[in-house]
Amino acid sequence: MIDPRFYEALGPVTVRALAPSADIGGDADRLVSGAAPATKAGPLDLCYYESKRAVPLESAPAACVINPALAHLAPKAGALIFADKPRAAFARLAPALFKPRGFEAGVAIDPSAEIEEGARIGPGVVIGAGAQIGAGAVIGPNAVIGPGVAIGRRTQIGARASIAFALLGDDVVILAGAVIGEAGFGVAGGAADPVDVPHLGRVIIQDRVTIGANSTIDRGVFDDTLIGEGAKIDNLCHVAHNCSIGRGVMIAAFGGVSGSCEIADGVTMGGRVGTADHIVVGQGATLAGGAGVFQDVPAGEVWSGYPAKPLRKWLREQAWLSRKAGARNEGK
Repeated sequence: MIDPRFYEALGPVTVRALAPSADIGGDADRLVSGAAPATKAGPLDLCYYESKRAVPLESAPAACVINPALAHLAPKAGALIFADKPRAAFARLAPALFKPRGFEAGVAIDPSAEIEEGARIGPGVVIGAGAQIGAGAVIGPNAVIGPGVAIGRRTQIGARASIAFALLGDDVVILAGAVIGEAGFGVAGGAADPVDVPHLGRVIIQDRVTIGANSTIDRGVFDDTLIGEGAKIDNLCHVAHNCSIGRGVMIAAFGGVSGSCEIADGVTMGGRVGTADHIVVGQGATLAGGAGVFQDVPAGEVWSGYPAKPLRKWLREQAWLSRKAGARNEGK
């Protein structure tokens, strides 16, 4: 379900009104008011279906954007919107159903914002409608707190930080210039007609998390991006959309976590570590500085290198390469 604190619903609209130029199968007068992933879509939702495996959809969406050749895989959909590139078509249709809540022109602190006693608001701060600021929180100069954002008690927001589409717990520290809750890098379509995929999820930051200066945390596409209790993220790091960062995770400077990754509790990531998308890093694992992670990492293991592999294997390979290079130089 799309969080109404952050998005204004524009529907319901009929499928025909939503996609007037598309080829539609089923009930073109079916009403659509929401959006959801194909596996979770309900009777009022728009979704899209793209899959390398021919797996029938169990959900019953109001409308599903789908390639005509796969129409038989969505038997419970009220209507089918046919498109050669379903994800790109969905990206173009979804903005007709929702729009992000914006700021009131000329209003720095919206009168509907709830600011508890003892919170300190710095000069130049902008706070949107319906935002909540907990007791003892400190909002630094020129920070921007978006509509509907909730900030817990004793949480500190640094100067020029931007917080949107996000719910923050107690005792969180967000350092200067950090950006929380912007859309991630989701692009559909081809090179000739790329389109940004709407991000309709949130960022959830649990208690006692620290986010370093100029770091960025993207909101999810549908689901939430989650930062677990006590996680410590250094300066100039990036966590992409739909990621789950576990409790007590430590990410050093320049770390990057690609979309839909799961970093389990207690993981340590050295400086400049980067992951491919949809990677799972098991509980208590360590990724050495500069590692490039392209496959799942088992719990408790130490990996290093590019591409990353278990530390002992990487060290053996480096030693072998060193010996071979030395022998070759001696032969000259």
